[in-house]
Amino acid sequence: MSGTGISAETLRQRLSETLAPTRLEVLDESAAHLGHAGQDGTGAGTHFRVRIASPLFAGKPRVACHRLVYDALRDFIDRDHGVHALAIETL
Repeated sequence: MSGTGISAETLRQRLSETLAPTRLEVLDESAAHLGHAGQDGTGAGTHFRVRIASPLFAGKPRVACHRLVYDALRDFIDRDHGVHALAIETL
């Protein structure tokens, strides 16, 4: 299988460009989900965890902060074989 072509670094770059984070960690947790829904068999590129702090989150509720992250990564999520699961921890 060819995989999604999506990496933690790709997501990190997009989030850095759009949200100017002061702290950012992107983990590819796909290998832990082999055999689960959304996994493509490669063990990479489908399940991610994002830990992020950004000045753009100031004064916003958690749901609004998560929406900013989802919006920044929308084109990776909306692909036919893109990100299946995204865990977000806003700091």
